[in-house]
Amino acid sequence: MIITILSAIALLILAFAYTVTLEGIARKIEARIHRRCGPPFWQNFIDIFKSLTKHSISHGFIFDFGVLMALGGTIATVLFIPAGNLVVFPGLDNVFVIIYLLAIGLLGMAMSAVGSGNPNASIGIGRALTQMLGYELPFMIVLLGVFFHFRTSSLSELAVLQNSGGTYNVLIMPIGAVVGFVSLMGMLGKKPFDTFIAPAEIASGPLVEYSGKYLGLLMTQHAFGTFIEIGLFVNLFLGGGKTIWEFLLKFFLVYFLAVIISSIMPRFRVEQAVKFYWKWPLILSFIQVVIVVFIMGRRV
Repeated sequence: MIITILSAIALLILAFAYTVTLEGIARKIEARIHRRCGPPFWQNFIDIFKSLTKHSISHGFIFDFGVLMALGGTIATVLFIPAGNLVVFPGLDNVFVIIYLLAIGLLGMAMSAVGSGNPNASIGIGRALTQMLGYELPFMIVLLGVFFHFRTSSLSELAVLQNSGGTYNVLIMPIGAVVGFVSLMGMLGKKPFDTFIAPAEIASGPLVEYSGKYLGLLMTQHAFGTFIEIGLFVNLFLGGGKTIWEFLLKFFLVYFLAVIISSIMPRFRVEQAVKFYWKWPLILSFIQVVIVVFIMGRRV
């Protein structure tokens, strides 16, 4: 029990510190790509801690409770993400459990934003839910192929099986990995799939009414959410990591590939994003599943 608690605390600290640091570095890289100077990489820590000390404006119980629900659901989800050899719940980190817990955090965010009464927040949430319909379908189809091949949906077991076999899923199932990465871009809200934020159109959408402690808590929630989403991809397609350092290195590479692509892409409209996901990624996901089921078969 004590080991589990200490592992959970260590994972939460690691997820927060590492992801916020990478977000700060990403802001610097994006600025350089756009021929700007950009803030120092520690600016995100300053923003979060400063926001937590500021006065907050409440818009009612649903608004307040939704923030706590979003943060609590996301923190609970982080505990089921294996980070190399740092695994809080070995064997219990089922992908379906992770997706279910993550949905609690997203639902809390949606409740809170709509409860603010700001039309831009409602538009942003509507766009986010619509885009989810786009990227979740091909992503789940690819996951079913992975589960069929390895006969397990445990994230830590999938990572171990890839490492023991000496080949990652990105090589075994390259089409599925491409679909997974494109879906990851939508999960992260990176361009061209940042329709629900769209600062120039809807003033950052769901975040438009947040200030002070609420904004600081949601920035923290966003950092944990990023760790979950990229952690899922790394464990599913890159074998996680035999050590925590290997996991963090793979996390770094995936995150900055997404950042660089986002820095040079224009934004889709929400209907364009959904049509895109239901065209090429969906077709490719079916092709990958057919290859897995009828050609590769199950791994014994």
